[in-house]
Amino acid sequence: MKRFLAALAATLLLVATPTAADASTDELHPDVVYALKTLPGGVAIGTHQAVWPELGMELTASSRFARSVGSCATGSYCAYSGSGMTGTRLAFTICTTVSTAPLRTVKSIANARSSGMVQARNSAGQVLATAFANSSASVSGTTVGLRCAL
Repeated sequence: MKRFLAALAATLLLVATPTAADASTDELHPDVVYALKTLPGGVAIGTHQAVWPELGMELTASSRFARSVGSCATGSYCAYSGSGMTGTRLAFTICTTVSTAPLRTVKSIANARSSGMVQARNSAGQVLATAFANSSASVSGTTVGLRCAL
């Protein structure tokens, strides 16, 4: 019985998990299409998600069916197109300086790491907002990148 349930769960997971082949350009969220065109190397993993494996980056466009919008996974730092950690999200797992070019705009950031800080910066390198460990911040101005510091 346990083997049957495990096999059933694995089958359901495979059937329910979207793949890059499932997501044609016509079906992709417009923010996903924009990000994939803007930053090469990305792969659509669903109609609302894309990943850049070599960058350790993930983009998640908001869905009207989403139960929680603006969540930034533990150990990551994120940029959001909307204020208050809403809208399309970029999530990073490698602590370094990264581009936010795949987002049209950055209105908020979050740092779900247990230490350090994340800064939203403009093209001149000026700090527009800072999110310390386990916090978020609103961003005003035009953000071109995030700087993660341990």
